[in-house]
Amino acid sequence: MTGLWFDNRASAGELRLFCFAHAGGGAAFFYPWRAALAPDIAVTPVVLPGREARWREPPYRRMEALLAPLCDAVAAAIDRPFAFFGHSVGAVIAYEVAARLSTMVRGSPLCLVVSARRAPHLPSRRPPIHELPTERFLAELQALNGTADALLRDPALVQALLPGLRADFELNESYAPSVTKSLALPISALVGDRDPLVDVAEMRRWREVTTGTFGLRVFNGDHFFLAGGHVGVLDAIRSDVLRQLRVAMVRQDRCAWT
Repeated sequence: MTGLWFDNRASAGELRLFCFAHAGGGAAFFYPWRAALAPDIAVTPVVLPGREARWREPPYRRMEALLAPLCDAVAAAIDRPFAFFGHSVGAVIAYEVAARLSTMVRGSPLCLVVSARRAPHLPSRRPPIHELPTERFLAELQALNGTADALLRDPALVQALLPGLRADFELNESYAPSVTKSLALPISALVGDRDPLVDVAEMRRWREVTTGTFGLRVFNGDHFFLAGGHVGVLDAIRSDVLRQLRVAMVRQDRCAWT
């Protein structure tokens, strides 16, 4: 694996699943997945600057600045068939990386699993929050149900995490897709039925950005319907990515990792 970009403690598995977290999220969000998806899938969280072990590094605020170093790191880490999972802003990061990898010798992922993020060509239904006063910004985070109340009540911790959180939201809210043609890979979309940020119709429109197959699953829950390693979600992800692995093994058309 390459440098600090990945939490690489999971190495076994026929397929490597690169996981891209939500704003403010990191590798720890995906730790419960490792045992659940073993032994077939090596869960490999992406660690962005400003998070966890990279907390001293300045976070990225613009997608275009992030993509070149991230794509290089992912390309260098490909050692077997692979797929992408992205939650919230992680979904569009994964989408952009997949598009760029498709032009590189190492090839594209077997599939892209996107969660809780409207299709990349759709405008947001709510105004930006990354420049809100601290109290209002934290209230918005709390409403999404993805930030622990105990964290939000700790002033020192809030001050430590706030710059990175604002940067992540700025990256998401300033994002405009740079992909100019449809992907040629399967996309699976997942969404909670009570997500305040994205609805089923907006998730369904991911089908418009690929010429590959498309599937949509709706789960009970809000924006963080998959928190804690939701069994149904993990079963769906396992099913989707291993299906594409079997297809690739039959067709032998995505073998750049060998």
